Amino acid sequence: MVGPDRHAAAVHRLQASYDAIPAGAPVRLAKSTSNLFRTRSRSTAPGLDVSGLTGVIDLDPLAGTADVQGMCTYEDLVDVTLPRGFIPYVVPQLRTITLGGAVSGLGIESTSFRNGLPHESVLEMDVLTGDGQVRTVRPGDDLFDAFPNSYGSLGYATRLRIRLERVPNLVELRHVRFDDLEELARVTARIVDAREHDGVRVDAVDGVVFEPTEACLTLARFADDAPVGATPPLTSDYTGPEPFYRSLQRLEVDRLTMHDYLWRWDTDWFWCSGAFGLHDPRVRRLWPRRWRRSDVYHRLVGLETRYGLKTRLDRRRGLPERERVIQDVEVPVERLAEFLTWFDENVGMRPVWLCPLRSTREWPSYPLKPGATYVNVGFWGTVPIGPGARDGDKNRAVEAEVTDLGGHKSLYSDAYYDRETFDSLYDQSFARRVRKVTDPDGRLTELYEKAVGRR
Repeated sequence: MVGPDRHAAAVHRLQASYDAIPAGAPVRLAKSTSNLFRTRSRSTAPGLDVSGLTGVIDLDPLAGTADVQGMCTYEDLVDVTLPRGFIPYVVPQLRTITLGGAVSGLGIESTSFRNGLPHESVLEMDVLTGDGQVRTVRPGDDLFDAFPNSYGSLGYATRLRIRLERVPNLVELRHVRFDDLEELARVTARIVDAREHDGVRVDAVDGVVFEPTEACLTLARFADDAPVGATPPLTSDYTGPEPFYRSLQRLEVDRLTMHDYLWRWDTDWFWCSGAFGLHDPRVRRLWPRRWRRSDVYHRLVGLETRYGLKTRLDRRRGLPERERVIQDVEVPVERLAEFLTWFDENVGMRPVWLCPLRSTREWPSYPLKPGATYVNVGFWGTVPIGPGARDGDKNRAVEAEVTDLGGHKSLYSDAYYDRETFDSLYDQSFARRVRKVTDPDGRLTELYEKAVGRR
């Protein structure tokens, strides 16, 4: 672990790097990985030195808390907590998501139906704000409450104290299948309310819709009743020949170690590794295991975005241009079937991921109704741009439909809202009041410019 002295030195270097950026110059993080999918111009300007802010400062097993640096990835965080019998309340699906990124950018995972979003298990955090100060804030403080969904527009978390959950080493899975989307939504709502299904406790739940008549909820039970000292039962390994999502169609029950459960989606970036041929066993055998990771795939997508090799090849073959539709949206559970039907008919991307959640309280910049059940629907890929259509039309349609259904959209990817609509959905009036105190000179880019920019 890092310890408080090394952490203090890292914060000092961060502040020095911030002070060295000229007034009016863009402020960005100097980090090697990203889980954002927004179109951004490349910058050669120096970034903030976060090189010393990537670890765990301390862990208190009696209190069930950890002090964690803001740029610590969940992979590195879990490597510290899991051997001690703990995990964060919510562990986002991809290894290289950072704790600060998940809190400021709304991470989610299969425990979110009972634990909310990552920021809801934060007890305290230190934030480098636009005036160069590091402020310690707690729930109820204006900066703390405005921080979720701010994406760096209010500052960067340098330290976060989070609650930890004690867990066993084994996870038992049940794959419950549906051929009717309305029934899928009704059962999801019941599971969230009861935290059990058919008399068996549910500790985590997510799902996949392969097509409107084929869907699956995966119900996880953290197997804390396994006899102490007993020989562990056989567990599946989806870092090998088979992607995890294929097992949902093949198996009724399954077992994973807690470690493999947490990263079950990362190995194949859900199912997006298929874009690189990894669903073909012949390609998979040749692809080193150490490269079967979401950050590797993300870098490959970044190279394509930068150089457009596949786009040029498709154009030469007479294939249509393609629109990138990479989004996560939250829809009220009672409107879930309606949205899924609309999405399949109007966008046509399959499969899609489902993850129910409940927020414990209202947060100004992402106003989910406390106690209400929403379902995150995730879809990631490209679709052809039809005759007479323009790039972005599908994304704009998704935005409009989600708003009509009383839902919300995460901002890690392309967004097309006009400013008035954006402000009404994400309540930037509160954030602007906070910025007047913490960033009076406006050094940090506002959220609208970060998320939408010029379109």
